Amino acid sequence: MGGDVTEFVGRIGKRILYFNQVLGEMVILQGRIFYYFREAHRNVPSILTQMAIIGADTLPVASVMSFFVGMVLALQTGVELNKYGGQNIIGAIVGHSMVRELGPVMTSFLVAGRVGSAMTAELGVMTVYEEIDALRTLDIDPVRYLAMPRFIGCLICVPALVIYSDCIGIIGGALISNLHPQIFVSYSTYYDSLTAALKIKEIGIGLTKAVVFGSLVALVACYVGFSTSGGARGIGESTTRSVVLSFMLILVADYILTRLLM
Repeated sequence: MGGDVTEFVGRIGKRILYFNQVLGEMVILQGRIFYYFREAHRNVPSILTQMAIIGADTLPVASVMSFFVGMVLALQTGVELNKYGGQNIIGAIVGHSMVRELGPVMTSFLVAGRVGSAMTAELGVMTVYEEIDALRTLDIDPVRYLAMPRFIGCLICVPALVIYSDCIGIIGGALISNLHPQIFVSYSTYYDSLTAALKIKEIGIGLTKAVVFGSLVALVACYVGFSTSGGARGIGESTTRSVVLSFMLILVADYILTRLLM
């Protein structure tokens, strides 16, 4: 019995130490990325390439996701509000939900699954096949050359994608609110409710979340990519680990930011 307890405590201790190690390494990587911000002007082509991959290439998927999220949100809340005669505030509900919560979280999930996994796989291949070591041999810092452009790309594009997704979701909500016979709210009523509820503070909260979530996606993708080992199987495992860790950190950060910004 005593041996089992000792073994259990030992496993817990190792997990805590590993967690602290990963956290410390990610903080160091984040600090190095911030340090190389001063050389961003030397990497403008790489930053623009990453912005195209993260932003422009994600727009079609973000459009479909946001449009139907807005429609589902309006449908579910509108039908229930109609029972109590409160469907006129559906614009405020859809706007608040998209701008403060669904827009930043769902868009960040999309970027983590689509772009973060690709970043991890790309950096993982370079790490496994010693291309990262080759860059160091040429006196090129991988953090400056590879991580910093990706981080800046996420920092710029994720908030822009969130604004775009918010607008598309609100449009989807307006469409279903007007066309569904059990709801039927005019576009003017929907718009008046929306503008009365949404203030600059609400938009600022959503954009703050978007900046933090975008930073987390890029940081996790770069860290896991640089830490990859074990050949092709290791690359696949790193890709999965990157997406799962990004999702978890986004949800944790979402709660913390919501609590702080309420």
